[in-house]
Amino acid sequence: MEVKLVKKKKSKIKYVKPDETPKKKPKCKLSEKNGNMFNLAGIAVKSLKTVGQHKAAKEMVGKIFHTAKSYDEALRIIMEYVDVD
Repeated sequence: MEVKLVKKKKSKIKYVKPDETPKKKPKCKLSEKNGNMFNLAGIAVKSLKTVGQHKAAKEMVGKIFHTAKSYDEALRIIMEYVDVD
């Protein structure tokens, strides 16, 4: 039996060092995406982490999944952290 080694492709997303950038809302395109809250939160987290706002991403997820009582409230929380297109 032969075993082949496969190189993993590196992610094209380049992350900035945590919290070294000014607190500006990153742009995030949520339209035409799956409306599942887990998916939308993941897209928003990726946008925040891409600009180095790791703490804000963690805080946003905590608010969405622990304090939001409805889908609309969760969307409002996402819009507090990212500029939704």
